[in-house]
Amino acid sequence: MAGLQPTARERVLLISPAWVGDMVMSQTVVAALAGRGAEVHCLAPRATRDLALRMPGVVASHLIRTRHGRLDFGERSRVAMRLRRLRFERAVVLPGSFKSALVPAFARIPHRIGYRKEARGALLTDARVLDAQKLPRMVDRFAALADADAEPPRLVADAKARVQRAAELGLALDRTIIALCPGATYGPAKRWPEACFADVARACRDRGADVWLLGGTADAEAAERIARRSLAHNLAGRTSLTDAVDLLSAAHAVVSNDSGLMHVAAALGVPVVAIYGSTTPAFTPPLGERTEIVAEELPCRPCFARECPLGHLNCLRHIRPGRVLAALERLGAFDGGSANPLAMASR
Repeated sequence: MAGLQPTARERVLLISPAWVGDMVMSQTVVAALAGRGAEVHCLAPRATRDLALRMPGVVASHLIRTRHGRLDFGERSRVAMRLRRLRFERAVVLPGSFKSALVPAFARIPHRIGYRKEARGALLTDARVLDAQKLPRMVDRFAALADADAEPPRLVADAKARVQRAAELGLALDRTIIALCPGATYGPAKRWPEACFADVARACRDRGADVWLLGGTADAEAAERIARRSLAHNLAGRTSLTDAVDLLSAAHAVVSNDSGLMHVAAALGVPVVAIYGSTTPAFTPPLGERTEIVAEELPCRPCFARECPLGHLNCLRHIRPGRVLAALERLGAFDGGSANPLAMASR
């Protein structure tokens, strides 16, 4: 299909997702467009906008101050008026909602590509039908909107910012570092028990590693309980999203629930042990070269529920810390040396 073949320096607006993991996967679209010579801009909400600063190929990132689940018609109109002055030739709308297609239509961008969902076909000039069987993964669905094959997304850390932020937080960068990400905004059916994370943290410290706990403000209390049981460094709620990118790049390995930070770590080239509960890696796997999936095969999963509909949460409770530690061993997390050399090769 020749729907999106930009000419040299054609200006393209990417309507970006509001979830961190989805935002990371959108970099495959950026890479495809930039590789054809396009000037790629992102429009994103506050939750994901700064992540564009670590995405190769993004020329500029524009903020839209909308609230989750709200139309916010006035804000979308104001943003569209500002963007109209930039004379975008094309827009690629990654989210599937009706409201996400409003800004490029209001901005009078001539070519507007997205999937035909929520009766928004009139807002798009190229409304495509999603073939979910042909495109099973989210990253494949994103890439198809750029008429490209999905490539693993890539993020680049800021080396100077990493050193400065680590010093401010009292962290050593010349040690073996294991990062644990115990949060998952989606809900408890994606969060491995705190006691299990604490067991892994203690075992990593026994092997001579420093352990960092990362997450957002909503994860801070759980991370503090884990830290008290394991003497890990609790950074949850103390770092911005770009801080997390830079700090995760220093890790030898990351243990994470199926969350945005899992995708961040994989896109940095850091080895990842990904723990799945109610969801499945068939749809949103970590897309790094060195990943280990830990999941419990049960008849009831994947159910994709936020909370366990059966009340037992066995898909997570049955995963014992020893399985995660074995995965870390297979990834060479405790082999010694300075921080992960692939991820540390940053700008």
